[in-house]
Amino acid sequence: MKRVTAFLLALLVHALTVAFVVLGGWTIAVNAEFAVAWVLGGLLIGIGWMLRPRLGRLPGDAEVLDRESAGELYGTAERVADRMGVRRPARIAVRDIAPAASYEKLGLFRTPVLVVGLPLWMALPARQRVTLLATAYAGSADGDGVVIGGALSTLAEWRGALLGAAPLQAREDAEVKITVTLGALDAPTTGYQAAGLLGRLIGRVFGAPVLLLEYGLTRLARSGDGQAAERRRALALRVATAEELAELEDLVAGHRYLAPMQAAVLRGENVTAIRQGALARFGVRASEVPGSSNAVLLGEAESDRIDAELLRHYTRAIRSFGLIT
Repeated sequence: MKRVTAFLLALLVHALTVAFVVLGGWTIAVNAEFAVAWVLGGLLIGIGWMLRPRLGRLPGDAEVLDRESAGELYGTAERVADRMGVRRPARIAVRDIAPAASYEKLGLFRTPVLVVGLPLWMALPARQRVTLLATAYAGSADGDGVVIGGALSTLAEWRGALLGAAPLQAREDAEVKITVTLGALDAPTTGYQAAGLLGRLIGRVFGAPVLLLEYGLTRLARSGDGQAAERRRALALRVATAEELAELEDLVAGHRYLAPMQAAVLRGENVTAIRQGALARFGVRASEVPGSSNAVLLGEAESDRIDAELLRHYTRAIRSFGLIT
């Protein structure tokens, strides 16, 4: 019932967005001979465009890999996706300093994209690379979807527009300098402060219902988080064991993999040495782990071929490892 209510509230938010566009178009069509109608109609359409649902896009620092140059990585990602019963990623991208991996559905057609963070990927042996992919795929199994997620992004735009306004810092700095130079009595006074205060008061009056709606929709959308976490774990367990999931969670939470790699970069070690050091810290190969079936999906030889495919990206990424905290 809560999920249905959240869906209906999300539809209401989207209907309001569409109403702005329709009203703007109608205003222009009916009063096309008046310039003010074009201004008002354009303003309404602009508001509707600003409040449109965000369908997701890749981060600015993500680099999409082509299948020809990363065929082994694509093959591994597809094998894991098939085993878990999720859609194969249409594209795979890498990020230099992102600490983990994610599986997103982007754009109007919800194109599945796998984004791999190079620092953690570079530190993991083959069996845990499969576990990482499994957790990434499982993480999107119970997302808000385009309707509810889009409505939440629209309400965030409303909140920012109505409640996020603040006086221009450059103008305030200029006023302080004038006051210091001329004295408080000689400083120019305008209606800027009064207009700004009035605008913020209006924003808070109209922003209160937006905050209430956003809070309610968020609570409804998150009401099944406990069951969703169980479903995500069950999905990941189709590929990885509980011990492997726990090991990866502990590694990511404590960032234990990162400091040795950062130290190796400072010592001037190359990618090969850093990678070998990371594998040595695990101290065991995938084939020696009891109960692990990940070697079927990604063996050591295939993992080494992925490293060869990503060598150029590793070389660039390690220069930025010092920025990760």
